[in-house]
Amino acid sequence: MSAIPSPTPPAAAALPLAGIRVVDVATVIAAPYCATVLGEFGADVLKVEHPLGGDALRRFGTPSARGDTLTWLSEARNKRSVTLDLRHPDGRHLFERLVEQTDVLCENFRTGTLEKWGLGWERLRAINPRLVMLRVTGYGQTGPYRDRPGFARVAHAVGGIAYLAGMPKGTPVTPGSTTLADYMTGLYGALGVLLALRHRDATGEGQYVDAALYESIFRCTEELAPAYGMYGTVRERHGSSHNDFACPHGHFATRDGKWVAISCATDKLFARLAQAMGRAELASSSTYGEQKTRLAHCHDVNEIVRDWCGSLTRQEVLARCYATATPAGPLNDIADIFGDRQFHARRNLVAVDLAETGETIVCPAPVPLLSETPGSIRSLGPKLGEHTDEVLRDLLGLGDDEIAALHARRVV
Repeated sequence: MSAIPSPTPPAAAALPLAGIRVVDVATVIAAPYCATVLGEFGADVLKVEHPLGGDALRRFGTPSARGDTLTWLSEARNKRSVTLDLRHPDGRHLFERLVEQTDVLCENFRTGTLEKWGLGWERLRAINPRLVMLRVTGYGQTGPYRDRPGFARVAHAVGGIAYLAGMPKGTPVTPGSTTLADYMTGLYGALGVLLALRHRDATGEGQYVDAALYESIFRCTEELAPAYGMYGTVRERHGSSHNDFACPHGHFATRDGKWVAISCATDKLFARLAQAMGRAELASSSTYGEQKTRLAHCHDVNEIVRDWCGSLTRQEVLARCYATATPAGPLNDIADIFGDRQFHARRNLVAVDLAETGETIVCPAPVPLLSETPGSIRSLGPKLGEHTDEVLRDLLGLGDDEIAALHARRVV
């Protein structure tokens, strides 16, 4: 494995979102991930947390030597932690003063929670008419399910993707162990925020962005809705090596106990695979050269490919596929990724030193890659309340005695 770079990050002032202030009052992943993305590209992100315990993400995942977790250190990158008790009147007052000086607010409380505290959209818009507010919930701010709690696993189910994952007639499974709905909603949220900021630049008017976990999943289900709407077609689980549109198109085990993915979406691509297998005759029109024929005999075609892959190591299968430009790749676990030349060439892994403990944390790099102003990791997830006094003093103009009194009353 080649060394993972620890690059010197550019100053935030050189990045495209420099000058944008974001208040992240959300928890766990979805809305906070939106703030993280904005922070990677230069926004000043203030992570507002409850003084007792802070964001629950601090306790999710593998513990770090500092007392939080690797998840927190990676996913709360580029943020400053400010503790505020929004249930306390003084905490709410300070929060309103922050909002006055904020461009973007990210929240993911249950629908109506901020309104119950007197901090709903109408109140905050009155304080700052230019505010852009991202509101992430399981089901959105409207509709009959708006009051239900939302989590990524449930969103995968409601949005339609979990039903498709698994073996035919088997138990539906979660598509991967990461919380796709949270990350996808964070990305849609970031898109919505940037669009709203563009609108604000043109009109001076802020707005709120209403993002629902299940909608982010549903939006990525390609032709499920059109096919059902027109023909009543309900797509079922197909397992790892079946597809309605292409064959072969799946995962195949190799002789050394590893796996490869092979996708032949066109006749030309199947001809390349047949050449890689040393069986060019399979691509003739009298055998499996046409997609419609392969789909009609998908089980037989997959068995041929399965037998071929099973006779070779993963490296051998991929070498032959790459030699004929057949679309194929390894099913990487994280150890494979750490040794993958492509990930290193693109600097997809970034090593960041944590000075307090001497640990080096390896994180996924910011994406997408901008040619002139690429995103950066300038700091890892902060300690709880690490920047509270700094923000109260420098941004809100409070004196040391006032700050000490707030600490004594556990407002911050």
